Amino acid sequence: MPLPLADDHENWRTVRAERTVLAVAHNVTSATRLLDLLALFDGDRRVETVFTCPGSSALDGGTLELLQDRGALLVGWEEAKRRKFDLAIATSRGGDLYHLHAPLIGTPHGAGYNKLLGGGSEAFGLTREWLMHDGRVVPSAIVLSHDEQRARLAAGCPEALPLSRVAGDPCFDELAASAPFRPDYRHALGVRPGQKLLVVSSTWGRDALLDADDPEHDTLRRALAELPADEYRVLAAIHPNAYYGHGAWQLHSWLAPLLTCGLLLPRPDTQTWKAALVAADALCGDGGSVTQYGVSLGLPTVLGAFADSRSAPGSPMARLARAVPRLSPHRPLPAQLEDAARRQAADRELPYLRSLVTSRPGQAAALLRALFYERLGLPEPAAPATTRAVPVPTGEGAAGHLAPRHSPVLPPMYVTVPPDGTPAVVRRYHAALQRPSQEAHLADAHLVADIDDPDTRWPRAADVLVVPARRAAAAAQAAARFPGCALVATEEPDGGCVALLTRSGARVRATWSGPRPWWACAALAASVVFDRALCGTRPPAQVPVTIGADAPPALLTLTVL
Repeated sequence: MPLPLADDHENWRTVRAERTVLAVAHNVTSATRLLDLLALFDGDRRVETVFTCPGSSALDGGTLELLQDRGALLVGWEEAKRRKFDLAIATSRGGDLYHLHAPLIGTPHGAGYNKLLGGGSEAFGLTREWLMHDGRVVPSAIVLSHDEQRARLAAGCPEALPLSRVAGDPCFDELAASAPFRPDYRHALGVRPGQKLLVVSSTWGRDALLDADDPEHDTLRRALAELPADEYRVLAAIHPNAYYGHGAWQLHSWLAPLLTCGLLLPRPDTQTWKAALVAADALCGDGGSVTQYGVSLGLPTVLGAFADSRSAPGSPMARLARAVPRLSPHRPLPAQLEDAARRQAADRELPYLRSLVTSRPGQAAALLRALFYERLGLPEPAAPATTRAVPVPTGEGAAGHLAPRHSPVLPPMYVTVPPDGTPAVVRRYHAALQRPSQEAHLADAHLVADIDDPDTRWPRAADVLVVPARRAAAAAQAAARFPGCALVATEEPDGGCVALLTRSGARVRATWSGPRPWWACAALAASVVFDRALCGTRPPAQVPVTIGADAPPALLTLTVL
């Protein structure tokens, strides 16, 4: 809990800082942006920072815990209003900030000013309602990220215009500076060679992507159901207000079937979502800032949800919504992502939209630090203010609940292998997430299941049963237990398998020849044997195999035993 500053605070401090900054954290969203901004004071012992939470946000769950986890010195709001500080920084406008005894700098906590709140017609943060009290402007400086926001500020609160300072967007600068390290982020997120990463982002509140999907979370389900499991990783970037507003446990409970099928769900109070944007190949978003940052990075983007009524007229987000396609429930998701990549590469509007995130690219750190030290009345440190790269997600503390849930059961998969194709292109789809009305991508698919899956509907319906090597004894009873299966494959230590064709009694060994790529496994080898048996291919034979055009190929040798 927040502690009061002792009256003799000056007497017991080990480091006697010359200035004290009050960081006002309304919720986790504003706190994470605050922590980014406060890094501009790193290394300067002249400046000490204390944190407070005004309690003005209905979605402030997790804020105190986040700050305590970072080791922040916390003071209660009443104490903060009583004390004098040399500077206060807030990344939101809520609460009675006018009580603070300090020059206040107000900054945005997302990609500029785009949203409507409270039924107004102007962007949150740019109107008298949010900037003035008793006829005076509360902040002594209002940070804007782009020159275009000055016109909107002039319309919403002309009294504040002389106090505005265009200082760019530190988050965008961070993302742009991190581009050279894309391979590091992809490796940390488990994106293998030949795989693509789709980021699905959701803001908070009604009409966010998660709310639009309620109760089935359909966009996330579609991503994991329709995109081949070996070719794609899917990561959900959930807004802190949604994550902590419902609670991490509840969100994980709702998304449990998707986590089981490999969904990556990082904690939003880490910087993993930034690493994911840099690492991504495509984005499915909504009206949140992550969508605008993704478009600004040039990611092919579709909108899984968008509430036009919550977007401020004339804002970059309102323009983005007209330029980016909406996700259709009637077309396959892979085709829509491919169309977005093709069309957006030639779209003349998008380069302009990308430029609206910041009109001071690469300069935010220098401009913001200059502003902070100007208001503190201190000369800046000698070393230049520079933009840092996004940290590589590592460890439980950074990645949070990044990893998907692991189970000893091999997940049931529908598998397609085009007949007599060379090479054999094997695509696998999570069976548990399919719906009969949306299975066009499963034409001519066969079902592969774990022989011991506790959900017996899968082994009972399977065409191919897989027996992991550690459970090889179960193979002998497979045909009797599940007479409907056509092939029983027992895993071998090298990732191949011995396949029993149950109707003919023939046994075939499938062995990966040469270097074995990461995707080459016994279950996939069994699908190739099954497909070639149906096509009349008679071993011995060598079959080139791949999971997609961008993945490393492999050679599978089939031998009759």
